[in-house]
Amino acid sequence: MTREPLNLTVAMTGASGAVFGQHLLQALHVDPRVSHVHFIASDGALRVLAEELRFSGRNNLIEKLLGHPSGKIHQHAESDIGAAIASGSYPSNGMIVMPCSMGTLAAIANGLAQTLIERSADVCLKERRSLVLCVRETPFNKIHLRNMTLAADAGATIFPMIPAFYNHPTDSTEMAKQFAARVLAHVGLPQSGAYIWKGDV
Repeated sequence: MTREPLNLTVAMTGASGAVFGQHLLQALHVDPRVSHVHFIASDGALRVLAEELRFSGRNNLIEKLLGHPSGKIHQHAESDIGAAIASGSYPSNGMIVMPCSMGTLAAIANGLAQTLIERSADVCLKERRSLVLCVRETPFNKIHLRNMTLAADAGATIFPMIPAFYNHPTDSTEMAKQFAARVLAHVGLPQSGAYIWKGDV
C-alpha cells in the first residue's frame, strides 16, 4: 500500500538555533515523501536569522535558507490567520516548530491562537495531528516547565534542541543535520543519512 505524500507545516520562531530549522527545511525540500511544506517565520525568527545566518528581510527567505528557489515550500506571513493551515478542514499531516521560543510555547500551551503559528499549532492539537515543539532555552524556570507539561498533555511532543555527541559530529552543521533527521524520523520520515546507534548485539 502506497502512502500519500505528506503535507507539513514548519515554523521558526525567535529562539537561537536558526541553522537547525534551515537543515530541517533542506531535508524536507529533497524528500519525495513530502508534497508540500507551509513555512512561517515569526518576527523574532527574522531577527535571529539576521544575527545567526546573516539573512536580512522577509523577502526570498526560502531561497536564502535553501540556497535556491523551491516549488514545494511556500512561505506565509505570521499575520495571515486566513491561510489554509489555520483551518482544521485543511488536510495537513502535522507541524514542526524549530526552534520554538518560550513565548511561542506559552501561547500554544495556553491556546492563545493569535498568530498563524499559534493558530496552526492549535489546529494540530484539536485535530489530533502531530505537533513537535523543538524548544530552545536554558535553564528552564517553572513557567517553562509548566507550559511544556500543558502542551504535552494537550498532545504535543516536546523535543528539546539538544544535539547528540555519540555520533562524533565534526561541526555544528553536522549536529544540526542529525538533529533535524531525528525530528523527521519522529514524524515518520526517517532519513538515509541519519546516525543509528547500534549498541551491543
